[in-house]
Amino acid sequence: MPRNPRYDILFEPVRIGPKTAPNRFYQVPHASGMTNAAPHARAAFRGMKAEGGWGVVCTGACSVHPSSDDSPFPFASLWDEADVRAHALMTGAVHAHGALAGVELWHGGAASVNRTTRHAPLSPSGVPWMATHVGFMSSARPRVMDAADIRDLIRWHAEAAVRAERAGFDILYVYAGMGYLPYQFLLSDYNHRTDAYGGSVRNRVRLTEELIDAVREATHGRAAVALRISLQELRARPSEVAESEGHEVISLLREAPDLFDVKMDYSATDCAPSRYAPEGSHEPVVDFVKTLTDRPVVGVGRFTSPDTMVSMVRRGILDLVGGARPSIADPFLPRKIAEGREAEIRECIGCNMCISSWHDGVWVRCTQNPTAGEEWRRGWHPEVVGRDGADRVLVVGGGPAGLEAALTLARRGFDVALAEAAREFGGRLRFEAALPGLRAWGRVADYRLGQLRQMANVALYPESPMGAEDVLAFGARHVVIATGAEWLPVLCGANELPAGQTGAPRVHTPDDIAAGAVIAGPVAVFDYDNNYMGSAVAESLAGKGLEVTYVTTAGAADAWGVMTNEQSLVHQSFARLGIAQRTLEIVTGFDGETLRLAQIFSGEARSVPARSLVIVGQRRGRSALHDGLRLADLKGAGIDRLHLTGDANAPGAIAHAVYQGHRTAREVGLAAADLRVLRDAPFAPRDVPAPARAAE
Repeated sequence: MPRNPRYDILFEPVRIGPKTAPNRFYQVPHASGMTNAAPHARAAFRGMKAEGGWGVVCTGACSVHPSSDDSPFPFASLWDEADVRAHALMTGAVHAHGALAGVELWHGGAASVNRTTRHAPLSPSGVPWMATHVGFMSSARPRVMDAADIRDLIRWHAEAAVRAERAGFDILYVYAGMGYLPYQFLLSDYNHRTDAYGGSVRNRVRLTEELIDAVREATHGRAAVALRISLQELRARPSEVAESEGHEVISLLREAPDLFDVKMDYSATDCAPSRYAPEGSHEPVVDFVKTLTDRPVVGVGRFTSPDTMVSMVRRGILDLVGGARPSIADPFLPRKIAEGREAEIRECIGCNMCISSWHDGVWVRCTQNPTAGEEWRRGWHPEVVGRDGADRVLVVGGGPAGLEAALTLARRGFDVALAEAAREFGGRLRFEAALPGLRAWGRVADYRLGQLRQMANVALYPESPMGAEDVLAFGARHVVIATGAEWLPVLCGANELPAGQTGAPRVHTPDDIAAGAVIAGPVAVFDYDNNYMGSAVAESLAGKGLEVTYVTTAGAADAWGVMTNEQSLVHQSFARLGIAQRTLEIVTGFDGETLRLAQIFSGEARSVPARSLVIVGQRRGRSALHDGLRLADLKGAGIDRLHLTGDANAPGAIAHAVYQGHRTAREVGLAAADLRVLRDAPFAPRDVPAPARAAE
């Protein structure tokens, strides 16, 4: 299909200093979890986005020196020739598709406690970066940088810039955001210095200016130099000479970089989950930058709508449309818009499973795109599966795993029948997407159903419960069981292991609420699942006017939500809705009037009034159909193989269910010998010679 003319502006080239981006689609720096330890996997992951039409593709944070060590969290580095070789794979993969490659030169300062290298952390004035996320906590405190340290920092950036250019990067970043070292100089909370680098905004900007100049001079102006800067705090602070300190900083730096990359200060606002922030949520903070500089500006906002992208450009907010999460969910988003296929965009749902992967220290994963991170290791392409099947396949269960399995099998060429017991497809998503703030999660089902309904080799059967005899009589050669999971009404002990049922009236699970159970108030929600479900159910009940008490075994509501940037926002939501919180407690009894509790460590007994109890704890896969079929005569029914996948196999997040469904579909009809999984490895510095020095 031809491109819609109203999107033509998105495909205009943009000059960035000495370089030209082929279009306005800009994959901003974001973590992949792959780092230099998996150079081939990283190259394939980034290269896929260039293939999909992103005009600029950047790395994540790339350390300029061992004194910026973020371990155990994944980070890249440009310390030596082995790093140059590792990054050259990525730039080669990006350049192969005509895109520019960018690198985010990074020093964490006080935010990097250097667990592995054991360097003393550096900071402008010895102010530590205090963390609430336990993974960031440390007893190490930073030392105050002296003049020699500042000279070293500038030299490290220059040396890293030389290595970056040698690795093939076109755009070199100075990173003054998200609490890292140049940002610490910009913000008076961290910077108490009385020398030329402290005090006034003019002085606090000096280091950033000198870093930009050093990076440009190191590459003799051949590479573009970008500044990535956080503006949330700076814009909120008054200035004597401008509308805010943010305005003053941008005015002072307006001609320094070739590109401004603007963002928020905190992960929970910079990468806010869709549950609490809409598309384009950064605009009120960053909208002034283009009024103060003629340099191109890129920013993000979980942009998935091409109309929103066009609006950002036409209204003068951004020159380049930044994408991190949307570029993971659909690496081919730009190409689909270019080809008039915007209806096929696999839209980011803002669940932030990608961000949780960085907190977990693993390769990036995505709910919408199960191929993310598997491009090299398993050879998975997000758009191309390969038509290698022709047999009939029955998929039982139309939830996330079943929908993904059916779509992938159909793309492989199989004749697919998808049977769902309910009137509507979607499985768990029918309930979860209706919870407060989770409407965007419905895109998981919407995208897959939209594709399936257009495929001639797919038959959809709603309101079609299947028993073992139905499956055996269907005539499919392959059968995939994706019948989901159920919540159990069981309590837990202080060790958080299941501890039986209460036997009391009005005890419910999320499944009961999904089925329409009427909940009497006051109600207590006991959450030992510690993910989004417990807090979302509490918000839903409070929204219906019920008095809600949230009880959890963890130290905070939505404890695992710290991994997805939800936790702080959940607590703010609870305060707005008047939801009472009780942490580090277990439920020891309930009689329909009083909820008995115990402090999880001391055992101290407590109680609260409650007429209903909702337990959000353990889930169990609905595998009864699969278990029954395993005992049947499958060969006699012409069934070659039976597969169990998704929550029915192992309950988890929607991302886990989609991944399982995709992997199952990729493996149907293949022998074990055909399922090769590659293992990546880093380049060792001792095996990579240093470049020969030029003659004096």
